[in-house]
Amino acid sequence: MKITFHGAAQEVTGSCFLVQNESVRFLVDCGMFQGGRGADAKNRRPFPFDPSKIDFVVVTHAHIDHSGLLPKLCRDGFNGPIYCTQATAELLGIMLRDSAHIHENDAERAKRRRKKPRHDVEPLYIMADAERALPQLKTHAYDESFNPHKDI
Repeated sequence: MKITFHGAAQEVTGSCFLVQNESVRFLVDCGMFQGGRGADAKNRRPFPFDPSKIDFVVVTHAHIDHSGLLPKLCRDGFNGPIYCTQATAELLGIMLRDSAHIHENDAERAKRRRKKPRHDVEPLYIMADAERALPQLKTHAYDESFNPHKDI
């Protein structure tokens, strides 16, 4: 089993761990980087793995630094299940939509502030991306054991 840290290593935010063996590749969390000057650039960079090759995601909890890039992950090709508790799923329904709304509004505001019109200020993700991610949530009761894959 191999674990690769793609966030929350040498910093607190952006939790995202790729776990893989011969037969499965999954993420534990897919969080947004927050705070500091480099956070936006980190959130916008391409994933260092192919999202379409990820079998599933396990979200530990709904904080945006653990779940905030799920809409981007789904937009970029991930279409597997996202496992979490029912409470986390309920919060994600609110938080991911709210995050998309904030990104859309921030991009619009940034475009209006420019003296010359520019179209390169785009939201990190949009409401449609958040809506695409939500049906992929698969809930389990807190402390309930489950097998997301035959080898896990």
